[in-house]
Amino acid sequence: MKHIIPLLAVTITLAGCELQGGEPVTRTEIGSGSETRVALRREASACEVVIFEEVPLTQCVADPTKHNISTILTDPNGTRYRSLKTYGEALGKDATVVAFAMNGGMFESGGKPVGYYVEEGQRLEELERGDGSGNFYLKPNGVFFGTDGAWEIRTSTNFLYNVSDRPQFGTQSGPMLVIDGQLHSEIQDDGPSKIVRNGVGIDAEGRAHFVISDGALSFGQLARYFRDELKTPNALYLDGGISGLWDPVTERLDDTNGIGPLIVVTKKVSQ
Repeated sequence: MKHIIPLLAVTITLAGCELQGGEPVTRTEIGSGSETRVALRREASACEVVIFEEVPLTQCVADPTKHNISTILTDPNGTRYRSLKTYGEALGKDATVVAFAMNGGMFESGGKPVGYYVEEGQRLEELERGDGSGNFYLKPNGVFFGTDGAWEIRTSTNFLYNVSDRPQFGTQSGPMLVIDGQLHSEIQDDGPSKIVRNGVGIDAEGRAHFVISDGALSFGQLARYFRDELKTPNALYLDGGISGLWDPVTERLDDTNGIGPLIVVTKKVSQ
């Protein structure tokens, strides 16, 4: 069972990239304009802290009636951002449109996405269906994608055979955590690998739930949270160890470096 607690009432300690109980991730601040920070504090955060099976998690909700989702990899010059901090600093005053952002999938050396990746309707990487080692290849893996507020998560095979139109955004990662309401068959109830992890799931109302652990947890715990608490029929693992969140309202900015694709949730502009 989860317990919701005030977002700022928790002292958050994140595990390091490879070792359990590593050094806390550094929190940094973007910009110094007091007017911007005051304006952000007047808004409600899209994120909240909960406790699930004695582990603190931060969950952020993207609502298609309020938000847009995009995948972002590089700046206008083609240089990969590789961190939430670098991306936020590049936005400057435009950062006020960001509801929150997370690392958005696995990558190779230099931040090149592993597998399918679409940004602004342009496919930069093709669907990866081969075999290999590591979490990405713990089949079935899956694709998080969407167009115009219709967001989905499908296994990579399902995506290949049933999605013909190119979405506005898309990122392939793995493994799937929840598949049609069932936990991934290869995920243990509470395996020995416990690090900071994040993932995304889509609920019956079409909302995207992004979850990042604020302490070390297993694959099984993260998968159960999506299935049992968030009731998402499908959920996808994004990454672990390097996982980070940027929530401008609470001024949380995990200074995790060396990441790949970013998933950025922005506020829709009122007409």
